[in-house]
Amino acid sequence: MDYIPKCLQVLLVEDNEGDVRLIKEAFSESKVDKNFTVARDGEDALNYLYGRGKYTERVKPDIILLDINLPKKNGFEVLENIKNDAELKKIPVIMLSSSSSEDHITKSYDLSANCYVTKPVDFDEYTQAVKIIEDFWFQMAKLPG
Repeated sequence: MDYIPKCLQVLLVEDNEGDVRLIKEAFSESKVDKNFTVARDGEDALNYLYGRGKYTERVKPDIILLDINLPKKNGFEVLENIKNDAELKKIPVIMLSSSSSEDHITKSYDLSANCYVTKPVDFDEYTQAVKIIEDFWFQMAKLPG
């Protein structure tokens, strides 16, 4: 029997409040129980991941949704830190960005992102993209424990 976590821990690294609402709303109809922690900038994300400051009691995320254009430290810097850390590198990181720049996509994969998704502008398309992420990463893929 496969192990299914009781509650999937998702770290959403996103500074745009509208995108945070859209992502949470799109995931709200999910069959998978999940808990979102939102980091508003790259520095806050790293503090969470390393259990620093107000995050000393944090639960390690099962998956990370990471924007590129963030204050303090950008998504590439955060991704590089994650993938160079023995404790964190196995956590799947989905780059979720409004950029469809080939340079951004290539750099994300060069830094070992697990997936790159361009945020759609249309709400229905956004919801569909999130549903596809959820179907694959939360139900089909086996995440490290």
